[in-house]
Amino acid sequence: MSLGLRRAFHPSSKAVAFCTNNWAIHAWRSSATNNIRFMSGVGNTLADIDPSRLEIVKNQKPGTPPPSSSLKFGHTFTDHMLTIPWNVISGWGVPRIQPYGPLSLEPSCTVLHYAQTIFEGMKAYRHENGQVTLFRPDMNMKRMNTSAARIALPNFDGEALLETIKELIRIDKSWIPKEPGHSLYVRPTMIGTQRAVGVGPPNEALLFVILSPVGPYYPDGFKPVSLFGTTEYVRATPGGTGAYKLGVNYAPGILPQKEAAALGYAQNLWLHGPEHYLTEVGTMNLFVVFKKADGVMELVSPPLDGMILPGVTRDSVLALARAHSAGTHRLENLPEKLTVSERPVTMREVKDASMSGSLVELFGAGTAAVISPVDRIGYLGEDVLIPTGSDGMGPISRPIWQELVGRQTGAIPSEWSVVV
Repeated sequence: MSLGLRRAFHPSSKAVAFCTNNWAIHAWRSSATNNIRFMSGVGNTLADIDPSRLEIVKNQKPGTPPPSSSLKFGHTFTDHMLTIPWNVISGWGVPRIQPYGPLSLEPSCTVLHYAQTIFEGMKAYRHENGQVTLFRPDMNMKRMNTSAARIALPNFDGEALLETIKELIRIDKSWIPKEPGHSLYVRPTMIGTQRAVGVGPPNEALLFVILSPVGPYYPDGFKPVSLFGTTEYVRATPGGTGAYKLGVNYAPGILPQKEAAALGYAQNLWLHGPEHYLTEVGTMNLFVVFKKADGVMELVSPPLDGMILPGVTRDSVLALARAHSAGTHRLENLPEKLTVSERPVTMREVKDASMSGSLVELFGAGTAAVISPVDRIGYLGEDVLIPTGSDGMGPISRPIWQELVGRQTGAIPSEWSVVV
């Protein structure tokens, strides 16, 4: 759906602005929104994001998209970006699509001192018929608002932001690779920009969105990864910030990742507590499949207990598996006898299942890789072996991955695909 654009001259910037004739701002207000505005000392009358105010300044020196075969994840960016300022007095300002380039920040900005930043990651896909879609972007908007509330950043109308993101994607549509398995990675980010040193809700913030063309996570086919079950470091604790997509959650994982790599493992397996509960795989959600004595397969994911990020891909995997189990939407080649559980899993349970032959597979799930199979876990000085198929995947992950990718690319019609 387009914004119903009409041209208007913007005298202050000498730029061409595009506005809508009719746009009703959605009254999307959660208790978290009211709480954050209360903490900022503001009522509910602040301006929300308004797509009808969108200004567009075209890049006069557009670049040329590089060959898709040369793409490295997160290293190439399109011609334009979206910026929307916020302040505590008037709320959200004018959305602006402008040439991609540096941001101007003062060295006292709160984001530089207190990691007051959140972000999201989603993808736009080009279908064979040329149509471009986003995959379940409403979930990213809701999670971004939840993350913002957790660190006292301002909330916003998710549907309004999504409309401006769609326009950004439409402008840079030529950067979306045409090859199978490729997509356009969309990175919305919000930072606190208050120009003062001191811990507290910021009086200024900036929301910006950048786009990056990316290739398939496994360009040469699936390659199972090895994990190191770290017992020295933890990713999150109860009451902390593990369930939110905050910048502060990621930097502390770099050192453990380097140490795991030095030991010959691709990723960390984050464990928690003396029982060594499994939580996440690197920056992905986690799934384990067990085979019960009666032949029933159990797909297990650790519960959303405040330490686990509520991933969009995680939710999609669970939804597809439950629909199959209930018989409302059967997936081809997925075992009929399947149960789905969100429950705690310990390394002892995984190790015992591996030794007894009841461990079917273990995999990560996230936006970048979709599904990432695992073939071994380094744990307390030995490797726990995980079964994988000849193609690197397992009997549960393979058909679910095929369904997910089919929906993302348009090969399988789905309400999860939102037209740009």
